[in-house]
Amino acid sequence: MVDSKHKWKAWLYLSPALVLLAIFTIYPIINTIRLAFLEDYNMMAAINGKVFEFGFKNFEKVVAYRGFTTCLKNTVLLCVLTVPISTILALLIAVALNSIGPLRRFLQTIYFLPYVTNSIAIGMVFAAMFNVVGNISAEPPLIVTAGIINNFLGLFGVEPINWINVGSPYWANMTVMVVYIVWNALPFKILILLGGLQSVNKQYYDAAKVDGTSRARVLRKITIPLLSPMIAYVVITGFIGGFKEYSSIVGVFGEGMGPGDNLALNTMVGYIYQSLEGQHQGRASAAALILFAIILAVTLINLQVSKKRVHY
Repeated sequence: MVDSKHKWKAWLYLSPALVLLAIFTIYPIINTIRLAFLEDYNMMAAINGKVFEFGFKNFEKVVAYRGFTTCLKNTVLLCVLTVPISTILALLIAVALNSIGPLRRFLQTIYFLPYVTNSIAIGMVFAAMFNVVGNISAEPPLIVTAGIINNFLGLFGVEPINWINVGSPYWANMTVMVVYIVWNALPFKILILLGGLQSVNKQYYDAAKVDGTSRARVLRKITIPLLSPMIAYVVITGFIGGFKEYSSIVGVFGEGMGPGDNLALNTMVGYIYQSLEGQHQGRASAAALILFAIILAVTLINLQVSKKRVHY
């Protein structure tokens, strides 16, 4: 404990961080809440002296927006698909890495590389991998290059698929995004789970080995229960990050958020950015609060489930 006579020193040392926190975190949050309830708020009009009424019109316009259901559906679907897949894969990879003696550090570095790589750059690489140059619907098909993925599938006799170009189906677009987001989410989850595995008491595994317990049963009965706090953490943070998905879609499809700039894969965060670009700061703030409410509800549900499933 800090002596009461020297508390002012502690506050003095903390003051730079507290000032920055207040300016760049606390004030923006308060201002966002304020703008969300100022009907049709526009910054340029506010500068010119216009007074805005207090109300819920911004929320009504967000919900009434014809693409709102698409944004919400894409956001929820990406979360529901990517979080379980990435968590399961991260757990299996972490267990495999933990059991490897030689080359462990080298493999850890390889798996961690996507985490320190710019997401837009990664998206451009994935766009090139799934890209199809040419008209695959022509008779006969006129394909200049089918991309790495289609070339690989062609080894098994699969016809080239229009993954991300104009006219591509929604399921193909979503498949590309799920693969990309899962791949991009793996490094952080592997790091957390691997750290948890290395802190597990090895006596549990020695006892299971003496009893002749199978690896699958060891994973279910020992590894997963002991790692449940870390698993709960990566699931909760995965859902929070998933609901904020935006840059990955821009990296693959550009600012059009879909093939041919049709906004087919637009998300809640994408709608917020579009509202800001259109000088509709009030609607953007309202959409941000709606997204915050969704994330908060999902997080509380995860925490409630964690109380019954997590073993500390």
